[in-house]
Amino acid sequence: MNILVIGAGVFGAWTAKFLADGGHTVTLVDAFGPANGRASSADHSRVIRAGYGADEIYSRWATESLTEWQWLCEVSGQALLARTGALFMGEPDNAYVLDTHRTLGRLGLAVELLQPAQLQHRLPHMATEGLGVALFEPNAGVLRARASVQALVGVIVRSAGVSYVQAQVEPVDEDASTCRIHSHDGREFEADAHVFACGPWLPKLLPHAVGPRIRATRQEVLYFGVPPGDARFSASRMPVWIDFTAGVYGIPDLDALGFKVGIDRHGPSIDPDAADRVVGPELVETTRQWIGRRFPAMHNAPLVDARVCQYENTSSGDFIVDRHPAWPTCWIVGGGSGHGFKHGPALGRHVAALIAGSEGVRERFRLASKSSRASRAVY
Repeated sequence: MNILVIGAGVFGAWTAKFLADGGHTVTLVDAFGPANGRASSADHSRVIRAGYGADEIYSRWATESLTEWQWLCEVSGQALLARTGALFMGEPDNAYVLDTHRTLGRLGLAVELLQPAQLQHRLPHMATEGLGVALFEPNAGVLRARASVQALVGVIVRSAGVSYVQAQVEPVDEDASTCRIHSHDGREFEADAHVFACGPWLPKLLPHAVGPRIRATRQEVLYFGVPPGDARFSASRMPVWIDFTAGVYGIPDLDALGFKVGIDRHGPSIDPDAADRVVGPELVETTRQWIGRRFPAMHNAPLVDARVCQYENTSSGDFIVDRHPAWPTCWIVGGGSGHGFKHGPALGRHVAALIAGSEGVRERFRLASKSSRASRAVY
């Protein structure tokens, strides 16, 4: 089968990989390039963790995906994964932390509970006031995100026979009897099946099928300079961390780029094509004050880099992996909702199985399960 995959981010690239593994002829198209600066798969780093509260499917998918990310490291010859472990924190008796402990234990995955005093002993440079029991997942870590997507596309083009084309795809005529794909410069892409995996551009390309079911939001990530000569904040000494009460997460100093801090609360809407990617000074100061309280040695730390990324959110935070309602051979894959990057391999394998007919569409990933009203349930 000749299959066109639109979008060379993490979802599209892994989908193309598994489709090619299944013997299909695959063309991968992207307007700006793999993991480009406007994509949700961009920036230097992403967390990979199996901890997802009670959402066992995401714990399983993250675990399955970790094996494929390790494969990519080996086949590409690049160090794309840093095993730092992940620390989950919250107020006393935080339900998400406790649910995560139960789920990972049920799946037989390594996990450790740490009382505040134990956490303070292990990470003495971290203040633990206001925290309850924390959870440590030792097999978690950090993916070098942009490098990983670009490495994957390189591997599948060189070794799996995937064709990559850089072209801007026009919005699709959803009233037509068949799905026809044209580029902005007038080319038509012939295919037996289509996979739309274009993140925040899905509402633009498929306004009827997707439309307001996906909302792109502006998400700012900040890199603060660590104290000179202080290795305690390095990726070799400190885990990634998530504070579910504060809605803040962090990645230790990886590749000497700085201590990364992100706000996990949804920001304002963003146009992925036209928005300027400039971070506002108020958020910088608010975030600096927060990390100074949790990590006193980072008090007044200088901002050394910053990025405006985006989430492409569904109403629940669950992905969309479903057929287009009018075209049985057209698939919609998106709604990463800020947590999808790590799951790219498992999701790509699932899409390939859907197209092969060996798996069915999961209820929580159906288009019909999504609305325009935000009710986030996945973190």
